[in-house]
Amino acid sequence: MGNCNEACCESKTEVQSQKVIPVSQSLEDRQTREATLENGSIYVGQWKGNVRDGIGKQTWPDGAVYEGAFLNNRAEGFGKFTHVDGDVYEGEWQDDKAHGTGKYQHVDGSCYEGEWVADKQTGFGVESWSDGSSYRGQYEDGLKHGKGTFSWMDGSSYDGEFATNDIYGEGCYRWADGREYRGQWKQNRMHGQGIFAWPDGRKFDGQYIDDLKSGVGTFDWPDKRKYIGQWLNGKQHGMGTYTESNGVATECEWVDGQRILLVSQPPDKLKAGN
Repeated sequence: MGNCNEACCESKTEVQSQKVIPVSQSLEDRQTREATLENGSIYVGQWKGNVRDGIGKQTWPDGAVYEGAFLNNRAEGFGKFTHVDGDVYEGEWQDDKAHGTGKYQHVDGSCYEGEWVADKQTGFGVESWSDGSSYRGQYEDGLKHGKGTFSWMDGSSYDGEFATNDIYGEGCYRWADGREYRGQWKQNRMHGQGIFAWPDGRKFDGQYIDDLKSGVGTFDWPDKRKYIGQWLNGKQHGMGTYTESNGVATECEWVDGQRILLVSQPPDKLKAGN
């Protein structure tokens, strides 16, 4: 998103053989003039000999414009680059690339403001989109990577770890309707150990695979019923203990969410059957 390199300011001056004056010389050596470069772009600003050095403005034939600081013919320091499509980056530059802190504003309303390394979002930044969603957190090589918070326009949010733009690692996702999952993630899916809670009091504490309860887990109902046991593809599957709201527990075998075999009964029921 943040690539500001439009062969940016590295184009040569109009005569290749011109002598380059070392930048260590006195500021008094700077002159202000206009020149047309070999690629057809026009530069108006400060020079040190034949080198663009100081404050200037460069306009390309396609309409792209950089206005800001130059050092040795390259954007260096603070500057503003306006792309042909209207996107604008304004901030710090190093060696012709967005580097440091800066803001990239898209014509569609989306925006990133934060840290950059070599033309890519890297470090801490805040990104927002025209639909109202936003991200605040860490970036690496232009991707959300590390800890951050993503908020959606419907009121849902995720606070936790990211890896290469995916929800990945430990984090908490809150839905707009009050549901909440806190635990492990893999490529935007609940995967690993976690706790899922519903606003009506239901709760699952256990293992997930690809967004489905799979492995060992405990499901609690608000009326005090409880299931502790094995799960597969989101349903009770395998051995488990089901406790009724009155506290009576039975161990059963389950297949695809259905009890198929009663393994043991409470002692009082066994006595009643004799």
